[in-house]
Amino acid sequence: MGEWFSLKAIVVGYGSIGKRHVRVLNDLGVNVAVVSGQELPTEITKFSDLKNAIKNWEPGYIIVANKTHEHYNSLRIISEEDFKGKVLVEKPLFDKVNDIPPNNFSDLKIAYNLRSHPLLKKIKTILDGNKKSAISVNVYVGSYLPGWRQDMDYKNSYSASKEMGGGVLRDLSHELDYILWIFGPWKKLTALSGHFSNLQINSDDAVSILMETTRCPLVSIHLNYLDRRPRREILINTNEETIKLDLIANIMEIGGDKTEVSVDRDFTYKEEHLAMLNGDSEDICSAEEACFTLTTIAAIEKASESKIWIQRT
Repeated sequence: MGEWFSLKAIVVGYGSIGKRHVRVLNDLGVNVAVVSGQELPTEITKFSDLKNAIKNWEPGYIIVANKTHEHYNSLRIISEEDFKGKVLVEKPLFDKVNDIPPNNFSDLKIAYNLRSHPLLKKIKTILDGNKKSAISVNVYVGSYLPGWRQDMDYKNSYSASKEMGGGVLRDLSHELDYILWIFGPWKKLTALSGHFSNLQINSDDAVSILMETTRCPLVSIHLNYLDRRPRREILINTNEETIKLDLIANIMEIGGDKTEVSVDRDFTYKEEHLAMLNGDSEDICSAEEACFTLTTIAAIEKASESKIWIQRT
C-alpha cells in the first residue's frame, strides 16, 4: 500500500464526484472524512466546516470536489490554515480565470482524470516517441444531461446553472485538457456555442471549437449535453496512419490493429489518487496547465460571443 496507508484525507463536497472520491479512497485504505452540509451515512466522518475539519482531522491529503464556483474559496481556506499536505482539485480548477491563493502545499494538482486512461497515455507516447506529426484531430463527446445523476433532477444540478460554473464547456473540459496535453498550446481558435435544446437550463448545452495548436494545424472539438447514446471519441490523422479511439468502449484502432483494454468506472480515479499518494504526480494536470485551460475556455467564450478568431500573442 505504501507509506500513505495510514494517511487521513478530507473530501470537500459530497455530490456524485465527491462520493466517488470517498469510495475510491476507502478502497485504497485511506481514512476519509467529508466536509458537507448535507446528511451523510452514519459510517462517514462528517464536518460541516472546512477549517474545523483541517484542525481536528489533521489530514495529509485534501480533495476539493464541491461546486466549481466554490473551488476558489475552498483553496483559500486550505491555504490560510497553512496546510502543508497534498491537494487535488476537481476539474475545472475555477469557474473563471483567477490566481491561485498563495500556499505551502507539498503538491497541488487538478483532477483531469482522463490523463490516467491507458489508451490516452498510449496515444501520447506514440506521438511523442515517434515524433509523428498530426495533420488533423477530431474530438467528439456527448451525453444526455438528464441521465448524468440518477439521484438528482438535472435542473437542480450545478451543470444547469451558468452562475455555479455549469455548462458543457466546463463540465466536459477534459477534452480541452488532453488536447493541450498531447498536441500543445493553441495558437488560434474560434467557436460556436449556446443553449440550443429544450433542456431546462441556463447554461450552454453544446459547443463546437476549431483551433490550431503547436503540434497540429487542424483540431476540431465538439461537446454537448444532448446525445442519448453517450459518445467519447477521437480521430487522429498523421502522415503515416489514422488513429481512432473510443473512450467508452475503451478501444483503439491504428490501421488494421485493434487494442481493447478493460477499464472500470473507477480505474482512472484510482490511478490518479495512487499517483498523488505515491509522489508520482508528474503527469497529472498541474495548476499552471489548469489555469491555461481556463484562459482557453475564456477565449472560446469570447470567440463564440463575438464571432471572431482569437489569436494568442
